[in-house]
Amino acid sequence: MADELTFNKVAGAVLATGLLIFGLQNVTRIAFEQTPPKTPGDKIAIQEAVGGGGPAVDVIPDWGTVLPKADVAAGRAITAKCVSCHNFDASGANAIGPALYGVVGRPPGTHAGYTYDDAMQAFAKTHPAWTYDLLYQFLKAPGSFMAGTKMTFVGLPSQQDRINVIAYLRSNGSPSYPIPAPNPAKAAASPAAKAQSAGAPGSPALGAAPSPAPGAAPSAGAPTSAGRGAPSAGPGASPLTPAPAAEPATTATPG
Repeated sequence: MADELTFNKVAGAVLATGLLIFGLQNVTRIAFEQTPPKTPGDKIAIQEAVGGGGPAVDVIPDWGTVLPKADVAAGRAITAKCVSCHNFDASGANAIGPALYGVVGRPPGTHAGYTYDDAMQAFAKTHPAWTYDLLYQFLKAPGSFMAGTKMTFVGLPSQQDRINVIAYLRSNGSPSYPIPAPNPAKAAASPAAKAQSAGAPGSPALGAAPSPAPGAAPSAGAPTSAGRGAPSAGPGASPLTPAPAAEPATTATPG
């Protein structure tokens, strides 16, 4: 009798537990039942920010405005990272790379006693001189600008750093290389004139030849009495087009 009573108690407990679980499942489903939306997801209108959100467009500065104000001492300090490969003094002695004394206005790939790579030699065929514009673009990212050259220097991304370095290079053996007359319209978009210079309407993008102002002095690439300027390109030619790709050799710098 006692065994039957114990069995009934256990069976009743099991049954009660099963009924409780079943009941809780139904109650939970009823209490938390969710109806899926007719349109999945919520449409949230997001207004895109206008201006200041993208990377600045690098524009070639107005040399007549920025060079006279450039920090030559700062440019010289920046070139300290280059002395392991280049000589900047008047001796013109080559090192791992060609000597850079008087490089502004010098025909590319022509410094005496240095063997230039194929990329620089190909570049020299279409670019008669190292103008301000070419140096500005080259110094930003040498390997990207002159395809095929073996590069060991990543470049100077700062616009003002490049301007200062070019001002120093001009003072260091190329002081007679002409600075064009200021162009006020272009100067308004110059990186040295405004911190937010890039992307201004009418400003030439990096790699585009700037238009001289009416009555302005010859540009940096114009021929001079010393014969150091770059003559005008022929019809359809672009003086700022990077050289065609060539087999890399040793040099990675202007020369």
